[in-house]
Amino acid sequence: MSDEEEDYMSDAFLSQIQDVKPGVSMVRRVKEAIKREEKHKENNIKNRQKTYKEQEKESREAALQSSITNQNKGFALLQKMGYKAGQGLGKEGAGRVDPIPLNIKTDRGGIGMEEAKKRKAEEELEQYRKKVQVKHQNETKSLEDFRSRVRTEREERKIEGDLRRSQRACEQLDSQKGITAPREEWYWPKVSAEEDVDGLQEEDEEEDIAELTAFDQLQSVTLYLRGIHFYCIWCGTTFNDEEDLSSNCPGETAADHE
Repeated sequence: MSDEEEDYMSDAFLSQIQDVKPGVSMVRRVKEAIKREEKHKENNIKNRQKTYKEQEKESREAALQSSITNQNKGFALLQKMGYKAGQGLGKEGAGRVDPIPLNIKTDRGGIGMEEAKKRKAEEELEQYRKKVQVKHQNETKSLEDFRSRVRTEREERKIEGDLRRSQRACEQLDSQKGITAPREEWYWPKVSAEEDVDGLQEEDEEEDIAELTAFDQLQSVTLYLRGIHFYCIWCGTTFNDEEDLSSNCPGETAADHE
């Protein structure tokens, strides 16, 4: 290599090169150093807290597991009064053997807070049980009312059906005997306005005469059919006489024929 040619790897040549952005590398190094320092401090604080808690826990457990020695003033006084290790307290040695257990409080609640929470939880549970019981009783009552209503409606429909059959039978039997008008208006089926001969309808005096129920009407028509025509709608038969009716018919109601 000639003297005129420069060595590009020499210190003399590198010292002549100036940084295009002076100070950038220094700022980056300072920031990285600050970050490392902060991370190091956080690790130290974390490790120190963890170590303190662990040491506290370990020392407490070790103290609770270890037996009381003669260095304890209270234990020394007991020994002077004749107490021996492992013996129960009291004159006859029937008292407590182990020390009172240590209950460490870790929260910020006051004394009796746990009992209050427990009592409150029990009260809430009891209230919930009462609500469930009341709800069950209401559902049971509603179901019973529904069944009773359905049963009543079914019985009413059956009575109305038997009443219509009795009215038709009464009209037919009365007509066979030449009777042109029913004993009571409701002994025969109702006549519509189109079938009415006169085309007139008399006004009902509901204020003076109490309206009979379907059951009362059925009972009255049934007694009329049995007494006048010796007929039973449930047997579907016209008997010869009253003696034949009483001997061969089970009874005067639908329940007697079941």
